[in-house]
Amino acid sequence: MTSTDITREQLQQALADLFAPWVQALNLRVDSFGPGEATLRLPQSDQLSRVGGMLCGQAMMAAADTAMVLALISHFGTFRPCSTVQLSSTFLKPLSGQDALITARVLRAGKSMAFGEIDLRGADNGQSVFRASTTYALV
Repeated sequence: MTSTDITREQLQQALADLFAPWVQALNLRVDSFGPGEATLRLPQSDQLSRVGGMLCGQAMMAAADTAMVLALISHFGTFRPCSTVQLSSTFLKPLSGQDALITARVLRAGKSMAFGEIDLRGADNGQSVFRASTTYALV
């Protein structure tokens, strides 16, 4: 199976099959994908907001990590068990009052390690609010 064989429905199903219930509770939806890339939509929610209605950083980091796993599925054409080794994040500005779009891109993937970058932006205004670089062990 190659990345061109993956469908949006398969990636969406991976969210239900591969992730813990609390990650599923984020209600992430596959917005788009391509070879080695996945964009998820994180709906705005009071449950994920802190004082002032801002999306909390913990939700951003969980959504980013999840998006990268789907980008890896898109890259390999199938799920490969993996473990986050490093997720270095930078919060650029608050996000409130709108959904978030999280785009994860595989930069390089070998036999035992994969590297990626993630951008989280407002779905309405397109402004980047969070950036991350990641390293995964492929097990």
